[in-house]
Amino acid sequence: MTQVARPPRSESSRPESRGLAARISLGRLFTPPSSEFLLIASTALLLTVFGIIMVISATSATETGVMDTALKQAMFAAVGIPMMFLVSRLPVAFLKKMSWPALIGAVIFQLLVFTPLGIEDAGNRNWIDLGFSSVQPSEFLKLALALWVAYVLLRKRALLGVWRHVFIPVIPVGLLAIGTVIAGKDLGTTMVLVLILLGCLFFAGVKLRLFILPVILGAAGIAALAIFSPDRMRRISAVCSDMNNYENDCYQSIHAVWGMANGGIFGLGLGNSQEKYGWLPAAANDFIFAIVGEELGLIGCLVVLALFTFFAVGAFHIMRKTPDPFIRVAAGGITVWILGQALINIGVVIGVLPVMGVPLPFMSQGGTALLAVLLACGVLLAFARTIPATERGKVTQ
Repeated sequence: MTQVARPPRSESSRPESRGLAARISLGRLFTPPSSEFLLIASTALLLTVFGIIMVISATSATETGVMDTALKQAMFAAVGIPMMFLVSRLPVAFLKKMSWPALIGAVIFQLLVFTPLGIEDAGNRNWIDLGFSSVQPSEFLKLALALWVAYVLLRKRALLGVWRHVFIPVIPVGLLAIGTVIAGKDLGTTMVLVLILLGCLFFAGVKLRLFILPVILGAAGIAALAIFSPDRMRRISAVCSDMNNYENDCYQSIHAVWGMANGGIFGLGLGNSQEKYGWLPAAANDFIFAIVGEELGLIGCLVVLALFTFFAVGAFHIMRKTPDPFIRVAAGGITVWILGQALINIGVVIGVLPVMGVPLPFMSQGGTALLAVLLACGVLLAFARTIPATERGKVTQ
């Protein structure tokens, strides 16, 4: 009777192999995070905590008091920080799959501002009322747009030298998403969304000559928003060095500069701002950097700028080290969003730019903006987790 030869046992079926695989998986779980992960996480946490402290200080002189403003900001931070670390555990493959659903969901959420839930403020209709709080859907649209553009350009990475493959569907769909914000007449958010779109195209390696049409379209859209709004044109054309315009469009800009000048190098001390007592109406929102300069002086402003610089270093290191085009483009879009918005806000506060209603990331009062930025940081942290594994792979090959 002949015996049938049994196939040799595979290496993976041996008990010692399974034990080795378990040890490897356990080792990966406790692998120390990369320096990029630590840099982004630490700066995000420091800026968030610093922002809560400054919001408490800026709102301590208001009629509503700290309980109705700063406490709400702290509650959004308490939700956003754990969500940031939860998102950091998501696989990059999952983020790629969620790019289309995220953009569609964000656009639908943004369209709610045109329903009875929508709220209009200073001519802008960009908020919805949920009862317990007002929410700005366009903040989540920024993250969704960065992920979506990165995914689409990833699929077309071999064809980015041909203009029609660069523009379709990126430009039509991108303009459709941005158009939902333009319809609400929010110029500041529109500018940030255009920057995200252009930043993603740049970090995808699109040839500079192909940027001409997107730049023209973006500039034309922003110019149209400004030209057809007398209020915006008045603010843009205002010369705030002229004290004759003090009572009108330059009121907040002049008081922001006065507050920072009053702070000097070391500041008046935390909580000792004078401008927050009714002189600077948006002290906790768009002009919180002025309160930092007044209370903590030049030293405090330099600390904020240094934290944003460290954040940029961590993000750019991710883009430099990763071999994944999706990670590079999405991280580039998110970085352009956060840093670009910070530069616009600071430029407004110091009087270089006209008032645009753009908050300072992490620090300005606004729970939706804080939550969206922390979620974006979670995506960057998820990208940063791939860096050590990639470098080990290069060593073993």
